[in-house]
Amino acid sequence: MAFAPGLPIADRGFLSTRLTKNRIEMKKLTVALLSGGDSSEREVSLNSGDQVFAALDKGRYEVRRYDPAIELSRLVAEASQIDVALIVLHGPFGEDGTVQGLLDLLDIPYQGSGVLGSALAMNKALAKTRYVQEGIPVPAYRVVREGDVLDPSAWIQRLGLPLVVKPSSCGSSIGMSIARNPQDLIPALDKAFVQDATVLVEAYIQGLEITGAVMGNEHLEALPLVEIIPSSGHVFFDYEAKYRVGETEEICPARLDARLTAEAQRLAIRAHQALGCEGYSRTDMIVRGDAIYVLETNTIPGMTRTSLFPQAAAAAGMSFDRLLDRLIDLGIERHRQRKVHAGASRR
Repeated sequence: MAFAPGLPIADRGFLSTRLTKNRIEMKKLTVALLSGGDSSEREVSLNSGDQVFAALDKGRYEVRRYDPAIELSRLVAEASQIDVALIVLHGPFGEDGTVQGLLDLLDIPYQGSGVLGSALAMNKALAKTRYVQEGIPVPAYRVVREGDVLDPSAWIQRLGLPLVVKPSSCGSSIGMSIARNPQDLIPALDKAFVQDATVLVEAYIQGLEITGAVMGNEHLEALPLVEIIPSSGHVFFDYEAKYRVGETEEICPARLDARLTAEAQRLAIRAHQALGCEGYSRTDMIVRGDAIYVLETNTIPGMTRTSLFPQAAAAAGMSFDRLLDRLIDLGIERHRQRKVHAGASRR
């Protein structure tokens, strides 16, 4: 690493210091900003990366950009010069624990969840299993794998209609459909199987869509909830509704009473913990009457100024650039804690 062996990294949050003959010299942190990648969400990642790069304080950070699709070898070669990484990748080969594992091997701190939390959250089928194990309410569902004997009639009898059909390991609602009648179900499965060999078939719950942001390592803070209202042209919060300007109205804080707000924030924290997430996450939920259902948890939420997580942070009084500072701090803090525990286990 760029810091001498034996020096504490607890205070590497913004600037390191180096004592010279007559003065203390401030040294910028070298930040590896990872965006792009190979997934179907590449363009979203590049856009987020551009906005993160613009917002990072160049007085505090030397920012180096890497696209893992084409520059992994450069990242590895320059690992000893990097103090911390900001991962702004979405989907497979970025949000699923693969890049996190590489950074662990390179001994580079990074923001957000490690390998386990990233992999669990990315796999919606396994995430559902963990939610159920922890008593977190979810819509009724079943998991379908390529090669399974398909029995749509039995699924409809058990889950009802409409049904939500989505790939297990894709983000941004890619490959997702709503089957409103039996004839829609097989085409919806075909569409989802293009993206993944494992598909979720889930009861559709009509209600208010909200998302709950969580931030922290040992001490978790639930940020203000965001209410999501896609325009009338969208039957759900799909890719277009997420990323095309003007397609969705987002209200923060969400218009829920105090009891439902507290319960949704509690569930966001419980979902974060159930999956072993770290640093930050954003959990999507549906509110119907007095009931709240957890849909999924994102370990690398969108990171443009107008994305949902930055909106929640802004409502809590944290500007976009300060949010990035905080995520960097949390990543460095978690890395330090892991090094301490690893050292203790070797003794």
